[in-house]
Amino acid sequence: MEQAKKSTSEFRLRVRRLSIAGLVLIGLLGAYAGMLELSGNFRGVVPGEFYRSGQPTPDDIARYQRSHGIKTIINLRGKNVGRSWYDAEVEASKKLGIEHLDFRMSSKRELTQEQAATLIAMMEKAPKPLLIHCYSGADRSGLAAALYIAAVAKQGEIRAEAQLTPVFGHWPIPFLASYAMDETFEALEPWLGFPDS
Repeated sequence: MEQAKKSTSEFRLRVRRLSIAGLVLIGLLGAYAGMLELSGNFRGVVPGEFYRSGQPTPDDIARYQRSHGIKTIINLRGKNVGRSWYDAEVEASKKLGIEHLDFRMSSKRELTQEQAATLIAMMEKAPKPLLIHCYSGADRSGLAAALYIAAVAKQGEIRAEAQLTPVFGHWPIPFLASYAMDETFEALEPWLGFPDS
């Protein structure tokens, strides 16, 4: 009887500790996601040349131009004339003399090699420094940054793949819809010069 009570109380203590650890982990992940959201997930990929972010406001665009000299913005959400976020972005870019380009892609669908080649050419030809963005700066921006590092900056596979990680808010988990970005990069690796991946 005494042994059963001791086992039950030890079990409850373990469950309580695991529950607390789980809640702390959830809290930390939530705080990190909040930090990414508040910062706009703005990151230097190749400093002085290539930056990535989530959807910028007109104030963000002006700040990024002042601090990093942004000359081109590539919007990975595609042309959305009539949507307030899009019209404000285009207007702010025009006002600041920033070239604005659109490339529509979904975080839920793989890019073909032809689409990837079009995006790479767009990024390569764009006046630098360049800012690419999607909605959150995690998935589509991650794939675009990986392609830039691999095909334009020629900084290697490991550095390219690092753009598709939780550090930037991207979760490379196979059952998530955004895993299409990881699958795209994996499928393109031989074409990008990484045949043994």
